Amino acid sequence: MYNLLSRRDFVKSAATIAGMGAIPVLAEEPLNKVQQLIEDKGMRVLFQGDSITDGNRGRNMDLNHIMGHGYAFSIASRIGADFPEKNWEFFNRGISGNTVTDLQGRWSKDALDLKPDLLSVLVGINDAGQHVRNPEKGPQFEVFETAYRDILTQSRIQNPDLIIVMGLPFVYPIGSRIPVYDAYEKDVLRRKEIVQKLAQEFDALLVDYSSAFDKAFEKAPPEYWIWDGVHPTVAGHEVMTKAWLATVAEKFPFLEVY
Repeated sequence: MYNLLSRRDFVKSAATIAGMGAIPVLAEEPLNKVQQLIEDKGMRVLFQGDSITDGNRGRNMDLNHIMGHGYAFSIASRIGADFPEKNWEFFNRGISGNTVTDLQGRWSKDALDLKPDLLSVLVGINDAGQHVRNPEKGPQFEVFETAYRDILTQSRIQNPDLIIVMGLPFVYPIGSRIPVYDAYEKDVLRRKEIVQKLAQEFDALLVDYSSAFDKAFEKAPPEYWIWDGVHPTVAGHEVMTKAWLATVAEKFPFLEVY
């Protein structure tokens, strides 16, 4: 791993030699905050969301199941195995059935207390589901936006240098979603717009899972990738993994190998 102290000592020594006319000295280029964070202690990565993120994860310290069996697991296993020298830590706190207000209610314990350097959030499909099942209560888009903005604000206040990754929710006309797909599609589209708005507001990286799935559908039918219109299959989680890595590579070029 890159050693900041060693580099400073080298520059200092080089300056002394240069003073005696031995070699020219170039000014040391300061590391930006993200680079500094990586070189100092690696990254603490937190995945938050609903069942898609949960992946039936373990609720104890059994390291065989702690990341679940979805895209969060695949991302952590790849980076952890291929780049152990980066010293990245991964945490999964997704909970099946959660809406964004559920995340808001447990944010202090399940997000702030973990002090992440990179926060990845995917939420919205359960918010849409509540609306589809209970149309008389209305879509509550304002509640969705307010709660989402609140958890992001809390996190950014705690860590001004926090890297935020936001995933766009998705739904497809498969299985039990077919009879209510029109309602789901309209609702999810509006929530996507809200997520996009918040991503701009918080300078977050935005993962467009729908676009990734649409490309995958050219190779195999939708049911192959998302078995019930919402939850990915094993292959579908791989699609999400690749989309996440490609997006986050904008900040961390070493991930471009994927």
